[in-house]
Amino acid sequence: MRNQIKPLQFVSILVVLLFSFACNSAKHDQDIGESYADVNIVSAMKKVMWSGELQGKIDLDTITNKSGLQGIGPQSHLTGEILVLDGKSYVSKVLTDSTMSVTETYQTKAPFFVYSRVNEWQAIKIPDAVKDIKSLEKFVNERTTNAKRPFAFKVVGKINNAIIHIQNLPKGTQVSSPKEAHQGQVNYQLNQEDVEILGFFSTEHQRVFTHHDTFMHLHLITQDRTKMGHLDNAEFGNITLYLPVR
Repeated sequence: MRNQIKPLQFVSILVVLLFSFACNSAKHDQDIGESYADVNIVSAMKKVMWSGELQGKIDLDTITNKSGLQGIGPQSHLTGEILVLDGKSYVSKVLTDSTMSVTETYQTKAPFFVYSRVNEWQAIKIPDAVKDIKSLEKFVNERTTNAKRPFAFKVVGKINNAIIHIQNLPKGTQVSSPKEAHQGQVNYQLNQEDVEILGFFSTEHQRVFTHHDTFMHLHLITQDRTKMGHLDNAEFGNITLYLPVR
């Protein structure tokens, strides 16, 4: 005679299956990519650019410990840029092709985001030969060969000039490629500004939180907190590198 599942056994199996499905769904909804001892990665750039996952995958206000918090990413639906610097969160938005707004707030969401907590920094003088983003990347890479990666870092000082951008995707736009994702993006030229730049470095996370052709993701904010965005190009003046104290 075949073994038959009794009603009580059937109910128990059904409860287990439903619980497992709920747990997997919750995990998917949170979309936490990777978590390290001091760096958290939520979702991925490639999911936004190629799969059109524009919705917020993390609500910044739900990050409980904001002491020393550092983080970067775009705003949900690519409507702005987010920078969390030393525990303070800033959101920049396009006003016109020459003006922007920068608001200090945690009331925002991001479709992908990388963040860390750093309360103590080590200052390192950057050589005069480091004049642009490529030479900065080379210097940071060589200076941290034996360091634990990925990691956050800061650059503080003066830029002679720079170009930053803010995402400004038109409402309702469908995205299935980087070209479509950058519709509405506005570039801003900066000259002779005192700035702070927050970066995240990794040789293993291209298309996750860095673009395919770089190991760094950089957001810049001016010292007066009136301009902020993703850093595309820069000519550096006198700058100092800050690395986390391990």
